[in-house]
Amino acid sequence: MDPKEIETMIARGIPDATVEVRDYTGGGDHFEALVVSPSFEGKGLIERHQLVYQALGDAMRVQVHALTLKTLTPAQFQNRR
Repeated sequence: MDPKEIETMIARGIPDATVEVRDYTGGGDHFEALVVSPSFEGKGLIERHQLVYQALGDAMRVQVHALTLKTLTPAQFQNRR
């Protein structure tokens, strides 16, 4: 699977998100994603990850072997810099 496909799927499921995905092994099945969204406000880590997994649907179970997630609100993202 291509990182851009994953970015598109997440962006469709979380329309207000900014998404960056990278294939960290080059094999097309191990990815890390940074997802920044106001939708994450007031949500815990598990709830945030569930939103991303819902956006990925069956791809998470079939095509993606491993996905490392960083899910941040816009304020958290700005404070990282």
